[in-house]
This record gives sequence, C-alpha cells and structure tokens, in this order.
Amino acid sequence: MWQYIFKRILLMIPTLLGAAILVFFLMRLIPGDVCEIRLAGTGLYVDQEQIDLCRQQLGLNEPMIVQLWDFISGYFTFNLGTSMWTGKPITYELGLRFQLSLQVAVMATVVSILIAIPLGTISAVRQNTWLDYFVRAFSIAGIAIPSFWLGILIILGLLITTQAWFGTPWMPPIEYVSPFKDPLGNLAQLIWPAVATGYRYSAVATRMTRSALLEVMREDYIRTARAKGLVEKLIINRHALKNSLLPVITVLGIEFAFLMGGLVVTEQVFNLNGLGKLFVESVLNKDYSLTQALVMVVVTVAVFTNFLVDIAYAWLDPRIRYA
Repeated sequence: MWQYIFKRILLMIPTLLGAAILVFFLMRLIPGDVCEIRLAGTGLYVDQEQIDLCRQQLGLNEPMIVQLWDFISGYFTFNLGTSMWTGKPITYELGLRFQLSLQVAVMATVVSILIAIPLGTISAVRQNTWLDYFVRAFSIAGIAIPSFWLGILIILGLLITTQAWFGTPWMPPIEYVSPFKDPLGNLAQLIWPAVATGYRYSAVATRMTRSALLEVMREDYIRTARAKGLVEKLIINRHALKNSLLPVITVLGIEFAFLMGGLVVTEQVFNLNGLGKLFVESVLNKDYSLTQALVMVVVTVAVFTNFLVDIAYAWLDPRIRYA
C-alpha cells in the first residue's frame, strides 16, 4: 500500500509542473502587452514610465526562461508575488478566501454523500417500485435546478418562515467567522450554501450509485452469496455496495475540485467572499498575477483530490494496489 501511495505522489510532481508551464505560456499568449492592457483600461493617460514600472514589477523585462523559473520556483515555495490589484502578497489574498471555499466544498461534499449513497442504494435495491421512482424524480430535479436558484429559494424561505413564526425576518450572516472562533455562527452562514450546492451535485452521484449498484447486483458472486444463504442486508453492505463505489468516488472527486473555484454565482447569492468571487474580480481588474495564481490553486486542488481518489480506489479494491 505504501509503495502504491509513493508512486501516486511521484506522479503528482510532473503533473503540477506541466500545469504550471501550460498556465505560464497561456497567460503570455494574451494579445498585446499585459501592462498596456491593464493600465489602458483606466481610461486615463498612461506614460511609458508607468508601463515600464508595471513590467518591472511583473518581471516581464527578464528573459522568458528566467520568468518561467521564477514562476515555477515561486509556486513550489509559496512565493506567488504581489497582486497588481490590491498591492498585497497573493498568498495573503488567497489565505483570506481559501478557508471559506474549502469549508463550503467539504460541507457540500458531505451533504452530497449523505444524500447520494443512501438514496442511490435504496433506488437500486427497490428497483421499479414507488421508492425507485421517487428517488429518480428527486435526483432529476437536482440536476435541473441550478444551485444558485435553489439558494435564492432557501433565503426567501428563511425570510418568510422566520417572519411568520417569530415576527422578525432572519437570513444567514454576511460576515465570515472562523469555525474555531464561533462554530454556530459559522454553521449558520455556510450550511445553506452547502445544502444548496450539495443537493445539486448529489443528484449526479445518486444516479451513478444506482446504476453502479444495479450492475454489481447482477454479478455471479452476488448470486453465489445469495445461494449460500447470506442475509440480503449483509450482501448489499459488504459485497455489492463497496464494489460499486469506485465510479461514485470519481464523480465526487471531480465535483469537489470544481467546488473550490467554480461557485461564482452561488457565492454572489449568499454574499460569500470565496475563491470563485476572487477569480472574477481578478479578471475584471486585469490582475494577471493573481489570475494565474488562482488557476494554479485550482489545479493543485484537482491533482490532490485525484490523489485521494486513487487512495480510496486502493482501499476499496485491493486488486488495484496489488497490481
């Protein structure tokens, strides 16, 4: 097992290195000069000294190979430079928002698992019954409803319900509070976007759980277990469900990587200052240093999530690590 983990860690290094090189050159394929495009967007007169100063701050006067080395070495040493927009270190800007986005992604993934695994199992075991039809309709509704629209409905429901019950409308807090300082205040703010997003992405996982479990239930070893007289609950939990979770874990891993930087509209609805909102603001403010740093953060999360998915594969199916 440890040899399997070590090999997967070694595979992460060239993946991250290749992604860093790709992001570096893609950012420099933008037509025109980065500093001229950014400074000209102010609508004011810009002299050559300001452009030269901007190029010096970004290191654009250096040879391309030196720029590439500075970018890659800074990425692996957590020295991502200074934001062109705020003038503060990029690691500081990311640190303010990474914790919030990570917590929302983890909570939404937990909500998705709590919904998808039980409902997908029930739907497969009770195939073509009213429970199966209900779960399938529930999952289709989750696919059809955007998470940001569900978030709006949740906020309106909270306002109307609290107004009717307590006489005073209530909505989630706006200011982010660390869970280590105020767990209840933190939960009151982030539980609702986590539920809205988790339900949206649990729909895909529910359908995947159902189809994978139905396929496993038709295998020969399941029929053999039934012929030996094993209890049906034991067959499902110990044999069928565990072997059907591999594609489900893949879906959940992909969704988690997307949640770290893709909840732009949902963050706007719940007024969350996360990585998705920072992504949009960095592009609008033409902060190319922050933009490429954010891209690499999302890439790193995706690669690390894929590593955890591989570990889960080996834990669920010993044939993978033995191979």
